[in-house]
Amino acid sequence: MSKIIATSAIKGAHTIVGKAEAKLKEAIDAKGPNETVEFPNTGYYLPVIYGITGIKIEKLSDMEQIIKMAKDLLPEVPSEHLWLPYLGNTLDAGIATLFAEEIIEALNYVIGPSPVYDIWLGAADDVIMRERGIEFVDGSAPGFAAVVGAAPDNETAVKLARQMQEKSLYVFLAGQSPEGKTMAEQLAEEGVQLGWDTRLVPFSKDIYGHIYSLGFATRAAMAFGGVTPGDYKRILLYNKNRIFAFVMAIDEVDEEKYATAAGAISYGFPAIAHTSIPQILPTGVCTYEHVVSNVSFDEIVQKSIEVRGLKIVITEIPIPVAYGPAFEGERIRKEDTYLEFGGQKTVAFEWLTMKEIKEVEDGKIEVIGKNIDDVEEHSRLPLGVVVSVAGRKMQEDFESILERQLHHFINGAEGVWHMGQRDIIWVRISKAAKEKGFKLEHFGEIIHAKILADYGSIVDKVQVTIYTDEAKVKELEEKARAAYRVRDDRVAGMTDESIDIYYSCTLCQSFAPNHVCVITPQRLGLCGAYNWLDGKAAYEINPTGANQPIVKGETLDSVKGQWKGINEFLYAKSNQNIGKMNAYSILEDPMTSCGCFECIVAILPLANGVMVVDREFADMTPCGMKFSTLAGTVGGGAQVSGFIGVGKQYLVSEKFISAEGGLKRLVWMPKALKEQIRSYLQKRAEAIGEPDFIDKIADETVATTEEEVLAFMEKAGHPALAMEPMI
Repeated sequence: MSKIIATSAIKGAHTIVGKAEAKLKEAIDAKGPNETVEFPNTGYYLPVIYGITGIKIEKLSDMEQIIKMAKDLLPEVPSEHLWLPYLGNTLDAGIATLFAEEIIEALNYVIGPSPVYDIWLGAADDVIMRERGIEFVDGSAPGFAAVVGAAPDNETAVKLARQMQEKSLYVFLAGQSPEGKTMAEQLAEEGVQLGWDTRLVPFSKDIYGHIYSLGFATRAAMAFGGVTPGDYKRILLYNKNRIFAFVMAIDEVDEEKYATAAGAISYGFPAIAHTSIPQILPTGVCTYEHVVSNVSFDEIVQKSIEVRGLKIVITEIPIPVAYGPAFEGERIRKEDTYLEFGGQKTVAFEWLTMKEIKEVEDGKIEVIGKNIDDVEEHSRLPLGVVVSVAGRKMQEDFESILERQLHHFINGAEGVWHMGQRDIIWVRISKAAKEKGFKLEHFGEIIHAKILADYGSIVDKVQVTIYTDEAKVKELEEKARAAYRVRDDRVAGMTDESIDIYYSCTLCQSFAPNHVCVITPQRLGLCGAYNWLDGKAAYEINPTGANQPIVKGETLDSVKGQWKGINEFLYAKSNQNIGKMNAYSILEDPMTSCGCFECIVAILPLANGVMVVDREFADMTPCGMKFSTLAGTVGGGAQVSGFIGVGKQYLVSEKFISAEGGLKRLVWMPKALKEQIRSYLQKRAEAIGEPDFIDKIADETVATTEEEVLAFMEKAGHPALAMEPMI
């Protein structure tokens, strides 16, 4: 390998470790050795250190052993004339660098300067990591780019960002140029929206901030891959083989940047540079080359994808704005809006309906009524989006599934914002999109291209009609509502007992190898994204995919929900780790959890019931653990008695922990979650003869400990107090 890279990386590592040691001494002098230290709302302590060493950093004095470990890893700075034919010493220096950078960033939370200010976000908490982790499972996020430095000008920065967004990559931004500029600041100056929602994530102005990128990858291995903290070989191999990331250096690379890149290479993440730094071309630690340099800005994104070995499939859509999942999180403010529809201000709906093959003209797109160019800025129009599909394998049951995808399809266009579904949609088109030539027929282009690309195995033809004529929109809305009611009645009539086939979901096995979701008509997938009909549709679309039919077979326990066929499937598909499962029990052989659950249900023995917490709630819960800590306990594909991961809608299912008494066992939940599903809770409460049940469920405004929950229950007369003991 190049002696320049080795020398520079090792020198940089010595510098960074020295800074970490000095900052730790400063912190201990100021706060004392027992001062608590953590990245906010994470159950993984300082994740790179925890993942690589297994050591939990909880107070300042815990860092001293890591500083010693980093210093022990540091090799001597090689002679300027010494050529090293191997990476070993440089990789050791890279790991030492990562330990030191994580200490520095953690100390910033203790003594400052705060990592969170202006556009800079600092560490990602576990809620964000798990929400985004599912995207690395299902392929909607094929990988991430750790971008270092600044582009030569703002225009180039925006061009690079848009190229990576269109390829669905996450872009993690940290590190400044010699002039003190960063790509994140360049994007902000051009009005580009930054944040997790747009996949352009500004961690820190300093190069040390890329420890958050490596921390994200390390937590993925532990949270979803079931890797035990301290098993550094598996941590590194998991990232090399499953987290497709790379470093993109877009300006001058100094010694500290070399050292940080060496740490990334240890994870199997190659470095691709615009400048003429020395190359390391042989394969080994990385899948292909380790360092590739002198790549032009026109080629650097594609070259990075090639070197990392990413497989990216892009559907070409003939519209005048950029398109990709990264734009789904884009916000369009009122002052930036040219035209909007719905949002309770105008009538608006979308309706997908199946027709006979001869009734659909593939690719036909019509706009009936005014188009964008026909109205003034800040106008509002009614909107009806009617999609007709036909296919030999298409079924009525698939209509609602395809219709739900319209939200994601339309939201993928830059400058277009979509919310809701059915007859409660709200759509905005930005001034910028209008200026680029976006028109209503482009909705049709998007829908036509995406349905055929994603659902081509069941759909052969797609025709789209966009209505903005108010009389016609109102007329068709009534027909659409009638169709919605028919669908709801059909699904509402399905029960677990009425169906002989359930569906599996193993999408998350790339992260949690032993986990298998079992989706029934009355229990949706724990991520909340897949119900029984979704599983059925997915199997029809891809018979060899993650959703497979499972014949229930002989009923072994109807109360707990156990079937012979389900057990046999689980045993085979969980790598022979899970021998049986009770679908309706939280206490005895419950379903495993991967980590992508919307909520966690946990037993509260003193209260003779259970609490539920969703990932949006970051505070302490009555069971003595925050969501992030609970997630580390429940996830990873293990069966944990007394804890289950669930989708929000399962909370109001008749089968919700029915073996232990069902909804009446629910004694605590966050207030925001309670309000979010209040209408469903109320309907279910009335069905079980407890019409005022919602008011008997404690939340964080009245109880934060199990003892306080019990006191509230006694005052409110909660039915769980009169039920048999759970344990």
